[in-house]
Amino acid sequence: MTSLQSYLAGRWTQGAGQGTALVDPTTGEVLAHASSDGLDLGAALAHGREVGGPALRAMGFAARAEALKALAGAVHAEREALIELGIANAGNTRSDAKFDVDGATATLTAYAHFAKGLPERAYLVDGEAIQLSRSPRFVGQHVRVPRRGVAVHVNAFNFPAWGMLEKAACALLAGVPVLEKPGTPTAMIAERIARVIVESGILPEGAFQFLAGGAGDLLDHVASQDCVAFTGSSGTARVLRRHAAFVERGARLNVEADSLNAIVLGADVGEGDDAFDLFVREAAREMTQKAGQKCTAVRRILVPREKVGAVREALVAALTSVVVGDPRESSTRMGPLTNESQLASVQEGIARLASVAELATGGAERLRAPGCFVAPTLLVADDPLAAPVHADEVFGPVATLLPYDGAVAQAAEIVRRGDGMLVCSVYSDDKRFPVELALELAPYTGRVYLAGEKVAEHTTGPGLVLPALVHGGPGRAGGGEELGGLRGLEFYTQRTAIQGFKALIETGFGG
Repeated sequence: MTSLQSYLAGRWTQGAGQGTALVDPTTGEVLAHASSDGLDLGAALAHGREVGGPALRAMGFAARAEALKALAGAVHAEREALIELGIANAGNTRSDAKFDVDGATATLTAYAHFAKGLPERAYLVDGEAIQLSRSPRFVGQHVRVPRRGVAVHVNAFNFPAWGMLEKAACALLAGVPVLEKPGTPTAMIAERIARVIVESGILPEGAFQFLAGGAGDLLDHVASQDCVAFTGSSGTARVLRRHAAFVERGARLNVEADSLNAIVLGADVGEGDDAFDLFVREAAREMTQKAGQKCTAVRRILVPREKVGAVREALVAALTSVVVGDPRESSTRMGPLTNESQLASVQEGIARLASVAELATGGAERLRAPGCFVAPTLLVADDPLAAPVHADEVFGPVATLLPYDGAVAQAAEIVRRGDGMLVCSVYSDDKRFPVELALELAPYTGRVYLAGEKVAEHTTGPGLVLPALVHGGPGRAGGGEELGGLRGLEFYTQRTAIQGFKALIETGFGG
């Protein structure tokens, strides 16, 4: 039996006891255990601050970018092994496992590219110098410098590779050492990547550490210069926000939590239109990719009332054609949920939705045993404002079709009931509807995706998180923001205003 290890303070170590069992969700077989009991997490954070931080800051931006590029290559060299682990430990189909692993290496590569043109020094100039008095001699200049703490990354189980390395790319480029704490159910993939990073020797000692198992008393050791980036449930986020690390010591916290993402069909789109076909195709894909266990997956489908029948028929046809089963079989298009806990949560969620909506296809029944299988499930609600639809996220292949009157005002009202989300997508070839709706929804979502005939052959789809654009959302979605190109470095740096003699400022802190 495999016991996962943590890499802390320069050595691989194992927590006491068996800890949490990691399973193959297809067969129920226990694959490994992970425990953090007895590990000195305070010493690990001190190691990052005292050893990793100075070493990273000494490298400068160009050298850090080269390190990210080299890390992408090292992880890519283990691609096949990581895909196999994704199939076994996460229940991913091969396609879904590739999506996770390739997204991780692509983001590392992207951040290496974003750094082109950055200075060799260890800080960034933020804007132009500002004259502060009658005389041009006295000016102010904003700069951004790396914080002198550790980037503590607490990630979810659904993207053990991508989630881990997209956060690490920003922190490492900014010059801040990382302590990665992955979601335990799929931590076999994350541990394999951690071993690749450590064994490659690409990063200086202390720049990367890895914690397998529970978080333990990790937050008790987080200090004012540290940054915690969390991806997970809104319930856990509420607990984090109350911790003394943030309330009393002022450490930074970024949260990505639940998201009732919406997809809206414009009244101008009819059956046979490219936009209609794209809408159905992408809605079905976003429901079933990674078995719906994606933070960007579609949960609410808004359709003009007169088109509900046509969309329902098309979506049912698309969803029932998805082969659900063992992800090792080439014909399978959707694997199981990650574990029994996730299965139970999704079954309970479907039951809640079914109290206010009609079941069009799928349902809460386990499809086969052993295994955590559930069918792609579409419900249709007559009342688009029914509370359960907008109350909590069912983290699986589940969505509810909601009718609206075709106007911007009602579409916006319905979508806003979700109280914040990561992405909303709008499918329309009208010149005004998508623009007006996007502006209405912008305060409530981190990203608005506009699709139609002109981009049907070129679109990336609403569920793909691109490193050049911000990822995060307000309200229920956590209020955080990640990625966005070089904007991603802001969380890990301190913006400081330097005031003084113009020549001194320009010479010492200029562009």
